[in-house]
Amino acid sequence: MEPSRYKILIVDDEKDILEFLSYNLKKEGFKVYTAENGEEAIKVAEKKHPHLILMDVMMPKMEGMEACEKIRQLDGFNNVIIAFLTARSEDYSQIAGFEAGADDYIMKPIKPKVLISRLKALLKRYKENETANETEQIIKKGNLIIDREKYVVYRDDEEISLPRKEFSLLLLLISKPQKAFTREEIFSKVWGNDIIVGDRTIDVHIRKLREKIGDNHIVTIKGVGYKFVE
Repeated sequence: MEPSRYKILIVDDEKDILEFLSYNLKKEGFKVYTAENGEEAIKVAEKKHPHLILMDVMMPKMEGMEACEKIRQLDGFNNVIIAFLTARSEDYSQIAGFEAGADDYIMKPIKPKVLISRLKALLKRYKENETANETEQIIKKGNLIIDREKYVVYRDDEEISLPRKEFSLLLLLISKPQKAFTREEIFSKVWGNDIIVGDRTIDVHIRKLREKIGDNHIVTIKGVGYKFVE
């Protein structure tokens, strides 16, 4: 991976943290931009189009969860990686973060080398998505149409908005209809082996997918995982 080709936006209301993280990421060769709150983050993101956004949760003017949701709604931002870097460790906070469209939830404090390793793992997934050989751009399954290139899903001709991870999860499940994907397979292929996420992460994303595409398409296989049916 070539760090110099990747742009990272750091969002935190503590200037010391912004300077510290900026210094360490620039030292690794990344292009770094900063913002001090959610409102500013949206403006910088629209202007600079970062590949990854590292964002605090509790901030003035606009907190991280709301900013994440608004960024996901911007045109062309479905594939941008968003990771929360926060001191809040509660399960409900992590679940809320993933529901808002985040790809990872990283706890403070964290050593710079460990953080950089996590970010590189996230960007590796970004690169894999960029370079994947996806010969079939339009997929039709039952009442669903999935456009891989445009990152759009239609249910009965109605456009559905899916965050990046939900979209990736749906693509995985429909790649082999009727196949029961284990939780380990899903973690590996959607989040990557180097990403650490909570046990309930898959369940949260499956629940959100079912709400949007219909309960009948994703079946729970007890003790194994999930499968897609038409």
